[in-house]
Amino acid sequence: MNLFYRKFGQGKPLFILHGLFGSSDNWQTLGKKFAENFEVYLIDLRNHGQSFHSNEWNYGVMSEDILNLMDVEGLSKINIIGHSMGGKVAMHFAMNHSEKLEKLIVVDISPKYYPVHHQKILEALFELDLTKISSRKEAEHKLSEKINNQGELQFLLKNLYWKDVQNNVLAWRFNLQVIYRDIEIVGEKQDASAAPVLLPTLFIKGEKSNYIQQDELSLIVSSFPNSVVQSIPGAGHWVQAEQPILFYEASMGFLN
Repeated sequence: MNLFYRKFGQGKPLFILHGLFGSSDNWQTLGKKFAENFEVYLIDLRNHGQSFHSNEWNYGVMSEDILNLMDVEGLSKINIIGHSMGGKVAMHFAMNHSEKLEKLIVVDISPKYYPVHHQKILEALFELDLTKISSRKEAEHKLSEKINNQGELQFLLKNLYWKDVQNNVLAWRFNLQVIYRDIEIVGEKQDASAAPVLLPTLFIKGEKSNYIQQDELSLIVSSFPNSVVQSIPGAGHWVQAEQPILFYEASMGFLN
């Protein structure tokens, strides 16, 4: 099965990969800006957005999905920007198919192992019985009892859609059951130090985010020796949303 994607612009292909619970829709504004210089592919990873749901979900199969999309589009080499979980997919792809890449940008994630920290969100989503919800507003109200962060709440609600308008049936675009079951894979270590990836790589860190710490720089350098780490001032984990202009300038400076 093929991934859902949105394509804009002309030039060298640039794949953009979202994070956990995200979708290509989150990247449309920036994607169209990048499309002034690249042929941009905004991709919904499996079990997210409008892409297929699958019982199999790990970085190996997600990397193969990217490879399959390249084959479908007849692409021999691409650039990738991957945020958070999408950055882990991008690193895994680079470790196994570096010959298919020109440059790599990893956004606010490192190769290290991250313990599960989405439990509260997952429990809130599971406790929401969509069969008893008749409006998006009602869903928002119920979730807000468990999720206090308005940014997180609105981000999650973007995934809620009318599966059957006639019968008032709401559903999640992401595959909640599989994500809940396999949430451990999201934080898996992507350590390439035994066979370093020599690809030009930019790690973009949000200044206020704790996802990339000083003591992880040695792992980044040993896994991706031809890499630099750039911090974006005033940004947290969602660097591209919080500081889009600075993020765009940093990315374009590297890609060019």
